Amino acid sequence: MNDEMVYGKNPVLELLKSGKPVNKVLFLQEGPSSGRNQDILSMLHERSIPYQFVDRQTLDRLTNRERHQGMLAYVAAREYASLEDILAVAEERQEDPFILMLDEIEDPHNLGALLRTVDAVGAHGVIIPKRRSVTLTGTVAKTSAGAVEHVAVARVGNLVQTLQELKKKGCWVSGAEAGGKEAFQADLTGPRVIVIGSEGKGISRLLRETCDEIVSLPMRGKVSSLNASVAGSVMLYEVLRQRTSTRCEVRGTKHD
Repeated sequence: MNDEMVYGKNPVLELLKSGKPVNKVLFLQEGPSSGRNQDILSMLHERSIPYQFVDRQTLDRLTNRERHQGMLAYVAAREYASLEDILAVAEERQEDPFILMLDEIEDPHNLGALLRTVDAVGAHGVIIPKRRSVTLTGTVAKTSAGAVEHVAVARVGNLVQTLQELKKKGCWVSGAEAGGKEAFQADLTGPRVIVIGSEGKGISRLLRETCDEIVSLPMRGKVSSLNASVAGSVMLYEVLRQRTSTRCEVRGTKHD
């Protein structure tokens, strides 16, 4: 059995009762309509855990045709945080919020690498969508080299609404994409959200329109774009560089 999966009604039910983090639950298409799984569905709604109906072939393939009883749960590498948890980290450190938002990143290696960078630069957390995004899998945890245990990751239903909420709290939102102001010339200080788009499509239109600005990394070579985790890491370090420079200038002014 894959150690990131639990299948069978009783094992899935006990997993949910335990309170352990769960990424997603798959149900056989005709199963829940009978009402016999309403207890599990109620728990999923209560904990805001995504679920999906799939055909028998899908469940058979994922479980190597073992007896799955029409359901399978993906176990998360750790518990998800809330947006309030991330903001609380910033408040506890007495720092302006510094948050990374990922728009439908699908490669677990990219998410793991970004979590590692988020921890390294001292950012306060990561926001990912509940749908069409990689979750906190074992591969993500391994790629993060332990950072998954130290970085707050919030999973939200609507990225646009979450950005609007953060903007009301005073955050400035910078979307990283080609065609914008050069990141090294932009002012990335103050309460900041950096948005990184998906590997293939970049930042979605509505999310891009919600950003306060679009910033780009200079490309001096032959290639036209960077891997999502590389671009995100460079952007995060530029925010750290500017924050560090600002603090140094403030301290210098006080000494003067």
